[in-house]
Amino acid sequence: MPTPPADAAPPADLPLRRDVRMLGFELGKVLKTHGSAGLYDLVEEVRQLAKQRRDGDEQADQRLTRRIASLDDTQLEELMRALACFFDLANLAEDRHRVRVLRDRERSIAPAPREQSLGAAIAELHRRGKSAAEVQAYLDDLEVDLVFTAHPTEAKRKTVRNLLRRLRADLIELDRGDALPRERDELVSRIKADLDCLWETDTLRPNKPSVLEEVNRSLFVVDSLWQVVPWLYRGTRQVLRRYYPEDTPTLGRVVRFGSWIGGDRDGNPFVTPAVTRETLTRLRRAIIAKHIAQCDTLFNVLSISDKHHPVSDAVRALIERGLASFPELRDRVDQVAQGESYRKLLLIVRARLVASSEASPLDESPSLAYTDAEELIDEIDTIIASLRTNHHTELADGALLDWRDRAVVFGLHFARLDIREDSRQLHAAIGEVARQLYPDTDYASLDESARQRLLTLPPDPKRVAGLDLAKLTEPARNTAELFTLLEQVVSSLGRDALGVLIISMTQQPSDALAMLFLGRLAARLSGYDQPRASLPIVPLFETIDDLANADRTLTALLENEPYRAIVDANGGRQVCMVGYSDSCKDGGYLASNWNLYDGQRRLAQTASRHGVKLTLFHGRGGALGRGGGPAARSVLSLPPESVNHKIRITEQGEVLAERYDDPEVAFRHVEQVAWATLLVSSDSPPPIEDAWVEAISGASTAARARYRAFRDDEGFLAYFDQATPINTIENLPIGSRPSRRRTARSLDNLRAIPYTFAWTQNRHLLTAWYGLGTGLKQIAPDQLKQMYRHWPMFRGMIHNAELALAKCDPDIAKRYNELLDDAETGARLYQSFVDEYTLTRDRILALTEQDELLGAIPWLARSVRVRNPYIDPLNLIQIELMRRNTDPQSDLLRLSVQAIASGLRNTG
Repeated sequence: MPTPPADAAPPADLPLRRDVRMLGFELGKVLKTHGSAGLYDLVEEVRQLAKQRRDGDEQADQRLTRRIASLDDTQLEELMRALACFFDLANLAEDRHRVRVLRDRERSIAPAPREQSLGAAIAELHRRGKSAAEVQAYLDDLEVDLVFTAHPTEAKRKTVRNLLRRLRADLIELDRGDALPRERDELVSRIKADLDCLWETDTLRPNKPSVLEEVNRSLFVVDSLWQVVPWLYRGTRQVLRRYYPEDTPTLGRVVRFGSWIGGDRDGNPFVTPAVTRETLTRLRRAIIAKHIAQCDTLFNVLSISDKHHPVSDAVRALIERGLASFPELRDRVDQVAQGESYRKLLLIVRARLVASSEASPLDESPSLAYTDAEELIDEIDTIIASLRTNHHTELADGALLDWRDRAVVFGLHFARLDIREDSRQLHAAIGEVARQLYPDTDYASLDESARQRLLTLPPDPKRVAGLDLAKLTEPARNTAELFTLLEQVVSSLGRDALGVLIISMTQQPSDALAMLFLGRLAARLSGYDQPRASLPIVPLFETIDDLANADRTLTALLENEPYRAIVDANGGRQVCMVGYSDSCKDGGYLASNWNLYDGQRRLAQTASRHGVKLTLFHGRGGALGRGGGPAARSVLSLPPESVNHKIRITEQGEVLAERYDDPEVAFRHVEQVAWATLLVSSDSPPPIEDAWVEAISGASTAARARYRAFRDDEGFLAYFDQATPINTIENLPIGSRPSRRRTARSLDNLRAIPYTFAWTQNRHLLTAWYGLGTGLKQIAPDQLKQMYRHWPMFRGMIHNAELALAKCDPDIAKRYNELLDDAETGARLYQSFVDEYTLTRDRILALTEQDELLGAIPWLARSVRVRNPYIDPLNLIQIELMRRNTDPQSDLLRLSVQAIASGLRNTG
């Protein structure tokens, strides 16, 4: 099953084509051996017809449609599996080639820093004349916070991911120039064996994963990031020494990680306090296991004798203090040769790490356990200082400094666990509590001002003492118990185990104050006057209207004295989250992009007026209609005043595997985000012209009206229900969280993820471009050119829409449209879709001065073209299954969804 002929590939891409051809050829042999009779020939026939169809052969189009319609369910299932396998292998080869190209580029420019790396940002700052002190100030402020979520868009089983990881490792080995013939033969045999397994492994999960299974599934990133952090720090230090040799700036925690998995309660009834407690334990144990392994490695390395290398007094003092504090360790330490002080200290460190791993979120930590990561860092620093004093610089600045960097970044928890809840659920719980605390008050009927007053009242100890949690409904009791758990976690594991408190669908100040009320209530229930946690409260603005009102909401919060006290307790820093998914679903692509940008500007201005430091938290998804696209480009497109060296970004669904499976890809992603964050914060870009703001504001209004006219059409729900595989997507066993915030079946209750997923599957990709052409039409061509050339936000928005349009396919979309029962409604809506597609495409081509979409990015255009002959048949198969009224929950339709997602490299 070789890859189809494509445009002449540049020499640099020849290794990619070699890998794809080799993997395709071996897959073809698997199909001949293990597939049903005639499967290989069927795949080749369909592939050739699809290619001819793409070349404009109408007869091939008709023959392909008829051929697919002639196949029975078993044949369709095998055909889809074969095409899906090919996409998995092609994706693997593309990822491998990306790493290969990156390494070649780095080799070609050495010793200059890698492009778009933190080191490259340092070099650029030096070129701009920034002093060492200025760079130090920038680095001290820099913090890139990447937050993992379990949003249900990862369509692949963990088993399949593991198989693909093995294949990736074999491709890496094949690149070795010194492999012996017998070693290459062994590699090829392994690849063949794994391809056999891949073909005969069930790619569909039988059941939805539990929340804790999602937690376990996400922990693969620990192995990857454990390698990435030293690469990031070593490379950056090297550049700092090169450009600032006299007064070299130092690196603190420039990157850290967070997680929602096990803490995101928004619409997920399975995230209970017990699950959150267990999640914290698993995160902690996963990273401490890495620290213990590092300690063991260094124990074998640091066999230095005190006879030849006198250790520092500080090392001896740590040993004596450790043995005095923990006499139970003395016998074990005394078994080590008397003259090996580093090993003695490492044994104490190891024992403390083991005790720390056994600590529980509810119980008092063992006496041996670290109270926080700073204690561990201090002990590592003591060893490093002693080694440097005795001129063992390579030892100190090698594995030990790597360990220190990891301890700084990961601490003892790996990732801080965020807590998220829907504002409506918070108010429902408070309503039940208020009935007991304030019997004369009907909380549900209070207006906004009255709610704010009640929510900021200090909890009366006597009233709280009479609160009976057993009388609350299960959801309300669950909410109250969660906040009590958070108090206990801070007491037992420390503040760094937890991240922030996020309120979904924040529409008014009382939504955020609900978190304040519940935190203070939990403190009283736990016997404290004030919350020990005092976690940052984060309003999440998601819809267009909420974004438009975000600055007014924040103003009211910052002028609320009890709320401001929480902000001050967190270093005078306010975190605000903006949601890309729901804003695109609500108002369309252009309106979402502009309101997100404008909302962030206004939030930054509000924070500045109130003397508060702002961190913006970007709720981006993987799909282009949910804030997806190149991460670094997205950061550079932000209002500079809204970044200020700090950023939080969600890493959702399949993005985790795409970005973190391969350590080198993960390294590239992390360093690009850090590079962009540092540069966008340290630059002084020209101000945005008022005329541009006025133009895009008007364009946004027109684009939103166009999108809403389509979405609010009386036939839209039928179009969405019948011309997309939404009924299958909603029932995919790919995540623990339900696809709707409420059980009622309405478009408003449907989450943005399955909504976007469905429009991606049928090649409409509505949320990633629809309405943009109408908006651009409102702006004069010359002004558009100026905005495109000089405004990063506008340019990034155009490029992402261009990619979405390249993946969009009006002809395939029409086939889905023909599934509608009401042909007249279908024809009307389809024509609206085609008109807007044509308008948007033509406007973008005129703006980019290209003859075809992605014309300025030939490698990406070539990738899309090469994939289409494989994706098109999958769409046609899915359409045929829907035409046959196949059960939406059948494995056949589920397989079609998964296969198309692999081909497009995108879900929701």
